[in-house]
Amino acid sequence: MKKVILCLLVAVSTFNIYSQEKPTDVVYRRSSLFTLMVTDQERQYADVIEEAFTSAELPEKFNNHNIDLRTIAKVYDESLSKEEIKEAQKVAIAEYFSANKIAKAVVAKWFNRSEQGGFNMDLISERGSYNATELDVKIAKNSERGLALLADAGEELIKNTFIVVNDFKYISKEEVAQTAKKGLGFAASLTGKTGLGSKLAGKALDVAGKGYVIKTTSNLYKLIWNEETAAIFYNDYWTDDANFDEAKKKAFDDSDIFKVELVGTEIAWADLQSSSFTRKSEEQLVAVATVKAVDAVIAKLQRKYEVFRTKTPLISGDPLSAKIGLKEGLEGGDKYEVLEQTIDKNGKTFYKRQGVIKVDKKQIWDNLFMAGEERESTEKIKEYTLFKGGKKYYSGMLIRQIN
Repeated sequence: MKKVILCLLVAVSTFNIYSQEKPTDVVYRRSSLFTLMVTDQERQYADVIEEAFTSAELPEKFNNHNIDLRTIAKVYDESLSKEEIKEAQKVAIAEYFSANKIAKAVVAKWFNRSEQGGFNMDLISERGSYNATELDVKIAKNSERGLALLADAGEELIKNTFIVVNDFKYISKEEVAQTAKKGLGFAASLTGKTGLGSKLAGKALDVAGKGYVIKTTSNLYKLIWNEETAAIFYNDYWTDDANFDEAKKKAFDDSDIFKVELVGTEIAWADLQSSSFTRKSEEQLVAVATVKAVDAVIAKLQRKYEVFRTKTPLISGDPLSAKIGLKEGLEGGDKYEVLEQTIDKNGKTFYKRQGVIKVDKKQIWDNLFMAGEERESTEKIKEYTLFKGGKKYYSGMLIRQIN
C-alpha cells in the first residue's frame, strides 16, 4: 500500500492486558461473524425457526458482524441427490451474495458508513483497542507507523471476518425412534464425537417423546481483504462526513472489488433430549434446538478449518483455565497453543507461542445452550474448563486450538 492516502490512521493504545483485575476484562481481538440461514416457508414451524435463529446471540468469542439480511430462500428441489442439493445451494448462496452485494455491505459495516456515505474508524478502534485520534492526519500521512497500523487493523480484524450460511433439517425424535426400530442404520448414522446415535439407540427408541434431532449443513465463507483491496479502498473510496467527497461515495457504490471466498462445508447434528423438556411446547423445543444446532456446527467448523479457529484468553494460570467448553466442541486431550500477544514499536501485533496445553477430560465445562435445564443434578458447576501442561502461564495469555 505504498500509495495509500492515510486519511484515517489509528494507533494502538497503550494497555497491559495482564494487569487487569477481572479475567473477563481481558482485551483481545476477536474474529467477526455474520450468520444467515436458508429458509423454507413450507417447513413446519418456519417462523419459529427463523425467529429463534435471528434473535439468538452469537458466541461470545466472535464480534457480531450481522447486517439486516439474515435469510436466503431455499431454491433446491428435494428430489435432487445429496450432492446435487449441496452444489445447488452453493450456487444459490453465491448468487445471493452477488445480488445483495454482501461483501461490500460487510466492508461498509467495518468502516461504520453513514447514511450520507462517509466512513470512520470508530468500530475498528473499538474492536481492536486502537486509539483513533492519537495521530494527526497531516503528521501521520504516509508514515511508516501509519502504514503498519493500517496493515495491523486489516490483518487482525477485517481479514478475520467470516460468514456462515446454515441450512437446517428437522427430524422429530418420534420419527427417529420409529425409523431406528426398523433397523439401527439411521441412528447409527448419527453417531459421531457427540455420541448422538448411541444415545438415541440406547434410550430413545421406545420413547415417542418430545424433541428434535437437527441436521445442519453450513457453508463457511471468508472476506477477502488484502493489500490491493485495502489500497483501492483507502485511495479511491475513503471519504468522511466532515470532508465529504461525492465522487468517492459514487466510486464505492459502483465498485465490485469486494469478494468472499468459500472456505468449506461442514455438517453437524444437534440433539434435544426428549426427557428434559416435557413441559415445553413444540415451538419452544424447536427454538431451543435451532440455537443448539448453530453452536454445534460452528464448533465443528472451527475444528475442521484452522483459519476459522479463534483465540481465547486464559482466565487463570492456577488453576489453568479458560471460559470455553462443550459448546465450543472441547474434548479431553485437545491441544491448544498458548500465545503471548506482543506489539512492536509501530503498533503492529504479533504472537509468540509459549507452550502447548491439553484439555483435562475430567474438567470440561458443560456450557451448552440451556444445559442447566438438561442436567439432572442441581449442583453448581464451575464455569470454565481446566487444562494440563504447566504453571508458567497466567491470566490474559491467549490460547488457540491446534488439533
